[in-house]
Amino acid sequence: MRALVTAVYVFLYAPIALVVLFSFNAGRNASEFTGFSLEWYGKAFANRFLTDALQNSLIIAFTSAALAAVFGTMAALGMERMSARSRAIFDGMFAAAIVVPGVVIGIATLVALVAVFGAVNPALASLWPSETPPKLGLGYGSIIAAHGLFSLALVTMIVKARVATLGRDIVEASSDLNATPLTTFRKIVLPQIMPSVVAGFLLAFTFSFDDFIIAFFVAGSKTTLPIYVFASIRRGVTPEINAIATSVLVASLILIGMARVLMREKKHGSADGE
Repeated sequence: MRALVTAVYVFLYAPIALVVLFSFNAGRNASEFTGFSLEWYGKAFANRFLTDALQNSLIIAFTSAALAAVFGTMAALGMERMSARSRAIFDGMFAAAIVVPGVVIGIATLVALVAVFGAVNPALASLWPSETPPKLGLGYGSIIAAHGLFSLALVTMIVKARVATLGRDIVEASSDLNATPLTTFRKIVLPQIMPSVVAGFLLAFTFSFDDFIIAFFVAGSKTTLPIYVFASIRRGVTPEINAIATSVLVASLILIGMARVLMREKKHGSADGE
């Protein structure tokens, strides 16, 4: 059993280790290591098309993660006030949104957006006073909407698990002391759930930044970093692509590590509170 587990881990992580190793390759051939060099990292981040794609990914990831953190927290708090039957229904819907394959989400989102654009754009054209009315289309908004909806389910599940551990006696004591619901949320509830909210934000940011499948369907003319990498490897894998992949890997691991630390602090805080 130990040998089997070792073989599985080698199969999973050996290719990633090779990508990291060949990102420091001094030669141009991505399959032949000729020496250590940081040359390809410099060339990668001096590439204007790459930096534009990176900027798009950062804008989309931050915006979608922020929206998911806000609305996911609101959804988690609202679900706690539902009946057990209603809460179970919404739990199933959020869980389904997480496990549905990305290609299904991408296609469904594209079909829905095309239908909405087809209905809204003629209405805008008929109501707009000038000859050049605004026209809705695929781009930043469509990617942010698609990523935000998926991340919303993720953040809701994370925050809801923390909200479920909060004692109602604290909230009731705050109300007995004539605190308004807003004051109770701001001074009692929010500090308790903040680690989970931040952890959900970081995980949502990581998902959005790394996503290719959903963005590929709804990006329109916008190019995110994963889409740029996919287009580049169709012309052949170079050490520059390995350098990009290594940089994204390190950034993702840092964000996931931060989220795990926050989740661990949340669990310790729950244990201390009990």
